[in-house]
Amino acid sequence: MSASTNARGFCLSRVVAASTLVVAFSVVPLVGASATVVAKVRPASGPSCQLNSPSGAIKHVIELQWDNVHFNRDNPNVPSDLEQMPHLLHFMENNGTLLSDHHTPLIAHTANDILTTLTGLYPDRHGMPIANSFDTYGPNGVPSYTSSFKYWTDAASSTDSNYNMIDAAHQNTPAPWATFTRAGCNVGAFGTANIELENTGSDINKVFGPNSPQAQEAAKNSDQATADFEGISIHCAKGSSICTAGNGGRPDVLPQEPGGYTGYSALFGAKYVAPYLTGGKGMKDLFGNPILYNGKYPGFPGFDPTPAQSLAYVAAMQEHGVPITYAYMRNAHDNFVTGGTFGPGEKGYVDQLKTYDKAFADFFANLAAHGINKTNTLFIITSDENDHFVGGPPSPANCDGVTVPCTYSKIGEIDADMPALLKQEFGITTPFDINFDSAPNFYLNGMPGQSSQTTRTMERAVGRLTVPNPITGNTVKAARFLADQTELRLLHMITSDPLRTPTFTMFGDPNYYWTTYGNCGSKPATTVCLEGHLGSAWNHGDVAPDINRTWLGIVGPGVRKLGVDPYVWSDHTDIRPTIMALVGLHDDYVSDGRVITNVLNDSGMTPTERLDAGILDRLGWYYKQINASVGRLALQTLRASTYALKSGSTKDDSTYAAIERQLADLTTSRNDLVGEMRAAINGAEFNGQPIDQKQARRMIDRAKGLLAWGADLASQYPG
Repeated sequence: MSASTNARGFCLSRVVAASTLVVAFSVVPLVGASATVVAKVRPASGPSCQLNSPSGAIKHVIELQWDNVHFNRDNPNVPSDLEQMPHLLHFMENNGTLLSDHHTPLIAHTANDILTTLTGLYPDRHGMPIANSFDTYGPNGVPSYTSSFKYWTDAASSTDSNYNMIDAAHQNTPAPWATFTRAGCNVGAFGTANIELENTGSDINKVFGPNSPQAQEAAKNSDQATADFEGISIHCAKGSSICTAGNGGRPDVLPQEPGGYTGYSALFGAKYVAPYLTGGKGMKDLFGNPILYNGKYPGFPGFDPTPAQSLAYVAAMQEHGVPITYAYMRNAHDNFVTGGTFGPGEKGYVDQLKTYDKAFADFFANLAAHGINKTNTLFIITSDENDHFVGGPPSPANCDGVTVPCTYSKIGEIDADMPALLKQEFGITTPFDINFDSAPNFYLNGMPGQSSQTTRTMERAVGRLTVPNPITGNTVKAARFLADQTELRLLHMITSDPLRTPTFTMFGDPNYYWTTYGNCGSKPATTVCLEGHLGSAWNHGDVAPDINRTWLGIVGPGVRKLGVDPYVWSDHTDIRPTIMALVGLHDDYVSDGRVITNVLNDSGMTPTERLDAGILDRLGWYYKQINASVGRLALQTLRASTYALKSGSTKDDSTYAAIERQLADLTTSRNDLVGEMRAAINGAEFNGQPIDQKQARRMIDRAKGLLAWGADLASQYPG
């Protein structure tokens, strides 16, 4: 993820500068580095965790999400990230299924992707389609930036009091831990978006209070407060001995949770979690290194944790009565020692992956020594998104990274100043803001309507904008796709909060990172420049196969051992319902995903799922293709939307209007059908309602009709 910052100083990728992180590769030893024989798992006193998996075997759930770790190769000669972590890759291949045709929502960014995975909801239903930052409009109609990363019940911004996490009914999005804690299971998280405190300001005020000792600590020493309170949490079941007031427990408040949620408590931060896990000692990583923030403060290391850090916390929680754990791990492509970035096959990149692989070897060995393994544990492992590499060819040309290191003379995202370029090429000076990204979302001052001349003039200009490429020397189109609010609704990018709705979105050439000022660090300010090794060379957010297509590994009771499966189409929304089905629980809402029955064996399915597996798989495929953010229908309509936004003039905008009407009608028809399909699929998966075969065939035929409609639009208007 890009480490570039905007003018307000926020690191859009959630990456903390390398100088503020711990020495590379530090996290907790479960019981000392590479421990052999250890004690049994220690249950927390209180009610037991009541998982009701069809197999009856699942007692633990471990969900791990990487940042930008690839199954496919970025350079055909260089082994991919997963190939360079054989202990992780072989664990998934040999013990379960690795789906290599797995997909992101839009935009494909860390906050959005993680939250979609956690909830099973597309971004229009969990509230974060634009990440890792977005704008909100103030009372004066001027947009201002805010971070997507905030605690679950925090407000969107200082100018928008709506929940940051907001669902389609304008309520606080259901929290992913509530289903488990109601079932008597404690839930732990390390570095995972919005389940823990994400900042030392509004989040501390929300959970501890603005006049609390924790808030006073944050005011005096932000680094200490970051280490103490951010990034780590345990949400407890009722009656658990973990989240008591004596241990620092706070009320776990979810005032709008479906079905109610009162009487629960949680621990927030290493200051309260670590003493419980270690008996009062400081946490260490899997290699025995202290876990520190900024190399100084024991506690949370920052939101780019090494695998050795994240996995140590996961294992420690699992071994101390927290059977449901979530964790996030940093990428392999950024240089976390001296700063900057690597290209595929560079020595530092290969060395990091070796260390990551050792962390997984130790992790699986330690878990097994505690009796936590594939026979009783559901492992879910994925990457938030893939990133697109921005750089020239490697040297030497045949380098493989492992035996012959690669080097790059031209590398780094191409930073481009959008306002300066629009003024230079078209004379446009309309005030606006964008979230800095490869896929910038435009917020025009005053919130002009879709068909206003202000909006349409800007859209046409962005659609026709060209930029130089300092790597190739060519001039290219800035935009690959354009979507205004009509198309954004189809893509699940319009929430119930109008104050965060952008005017339109440009899915750009994935080599570029768009800002509102001349960038490139210490270099002279310019409209377009190459960041180089000291910047970032990995872009995401866009609509591009190497970004939107990622992978998902599933291992555990009820999961078929298929190895690598390139055929099953899935996306991040499918992870949550698949977990729920495998553990025998049911959320109090209907997700946007489907249970991936293709990878479940008979012991992992309910009788209804076994009976209807064939039609469920077929119905599920069409459901995804018309509903997914990067399914067939979305990609078809994006072409027509792009044509529409680039078309016309101030005198004649009839083509735009005609295409917009068709896109709006198609979206309405899609939503109607999706509602029916979702109800039928959810009924079979969670309510024991057999699929009506005739109804299913009719729905499939209607889905085929929508895909034909989308294909016709794309052929007529090949944007």
